[in-house]
Amino acid sequence: MKTIGKILFKILGIAALIYGILFAVFYWDLDGKFLYYIWEPMMIKRFDNMERKDATAMPYSMKENVEANFEA
Repeated sequence: MKTIGKILFKILGIAALIYGILFAVFYWDLDGKFLYYIWEPMMIKRFDNMERKDATAMPYSMKENVEANFEA
């Protein structure tokens, strides 16, 4: 019986610790702050510097015919 009580007490302790961590994340909006201050600047830096082909440089006659794709 003692081992079952110890295991149950450990499980409850771990659950309480996880609950406390999740409550702190919610209370101080840590996930939103992470996204705003860390994740978004990293993504802006990455995607603003990506090589992209210039769609305006292609002559209009080279663009594919959209109507031809819908005819069956």
